[in-house]
Amino acid sequence: MEFTDHKQSINLKQIGNARELGGYPAADGRRVRKGVLLRTAKLTTADSEDIKRLCEVYHLAKIIDFRSDDEINSSPEMALFSGSSAPEPEPEIEGVQYIHLPVLDLQEQMNATTEWAKANGMYPITDMLGMLTISVKSGFVGEKLYINLIESDIGKSGYRRFLSELLSLEEGRSVLFHCTQGKDRTGIAAMLILSALGVSEDIITEDYMLTNIFNSERIAKERKMLEMSGKLPEDKIDDFLMVMDKVKETSMTGVILHIKEKYGSVNNYIVTELGISESEIAELKNKFLV
Repeated sequence: MEFTDHKQSINLKQIGNARELGGYPAADGRRVRKGVLLRTAKLTTADSEDIKRLCEVYHLAKIIDFRSDDEINSSPEMALFSGSSAPEPEPEIEGVQYIHLPVLDLQEQMNATTEWAKANGMYPITDMLGMLTISVKSGFVGEKLYINLIESDIGKSGYRRFLSELLSLEEGRSVLFHCTQGKDRTGIAAMLILSALGVSEDIITEDYMLTNIFNSERIAKERKMLEMSGKLPEDKIDDFLMVMDKVKETSMTGVILHIKEKYGSVNNYIVTELGISESEIAELKNKFLV
């Protein structure tokens, strides 16, 4: 069972890392509107009760899926990485618009990882643990990944559309955005909209770190699995958990620092790189702050 006691929880039983951005204070004295901006892991595990709750309690209008085609269709490479070989399409929900917005060229990333493995004598990759090892050592995860998300053309295009979809959200309806684990690509999306709304960096980072609370049971199980495998030194286990279900603070603080050093502020990045105007940012504030 997933973590449901936290004030940010949206109380979904079968969907991981399920929470909302509502209630956070903004710089102008208002707060983020409750029950409107929802963030989760993939919805492929959703049961009928979860879907009913999303529709009846949150009046869900849009689902924004940041996963790549390879994740949804489960290519052989993704099966090696995730352990799953079955396609994972979103459930169809009547009256809810599904929007696929990949923000990472995962195949390109995995190709680069494979080339790194070949160059460093770690190829062929034969199992999930080997893929995790190479993902960590090659810099596939963490701050480097986050910077790629906000600097790549596919990332900018996806996050631009994400903010545009928020602008067109109907009054009284909600939007749910997610990737696979709801922590990295989803974390960047949450950082962008919270920054646009005037929420402080400290609170944005606190929201990001909630993944470790909402995924606490999963993380404990994964730690035990890795410890029992005997293939990893104790001081390397956290690195692998970062690939799967855990986050570390420096990943978010690092990408925010990168944006500030290069663009001046996250809002300047949103305006200059994502093409969202100052008037549209004001519109987002009026729509999502109370």
